[in-house]
Amino acid sequence: MTAKTLTPLSHGSPHHCFGCGETNKSGLRLKFFVDDDQQVVSTVRLARRFEGPPGHAHGGIIATLLDEAMSKANRQHGIVAMTRQMEIDYLRPVPLQTPLTLTARRTAHQGRQNHCEAEIANASGTILARSKALFIAIDRSLIERLEKTEAR
Repeated sequence: MTAKTLTPLSHGSPHHCFGCGETNKSGLRLKFFVDDDQQVVSTVRLARRFEGPPGHAHGGIIATLLDEAMSKANRQHGIVAMTRQMEIDYLRPVPLQTPLTLTARRTAHQGRQNHCEAEIANASGTILARSKALFIAIDRSLIERLEKTEAR
């Protein structure tokens, strides 16, 4: 099996986002890449502070990981979009403090609607959780206005 090339995904200026913000000390600080299949990829090792069931991730953190990855699948196409609806299949418990891989892709789009899918897998490739969602594209200027308001 040949290793895939991973290209860093630039997704805007540093900010305080819980999922990917570089300045959020309590956040996940996820870094995203695009692979040869044009999927968005991130690796993560969740700390114990994200525990739900003993030794495993809280369902809300699992949802956050999937949502963040799908958001970046939109950004890969130059689209800023907000989650409208999201469905999650929690297939197996997601262990803490072990390597996990997030993958996401945009599956369809029409007008402002963008459909995406994402998965969390363990090191052996077993899918632990998967999601699909509908995102609605928004004007970039809305985000810029929100950033200016927060800076005040």
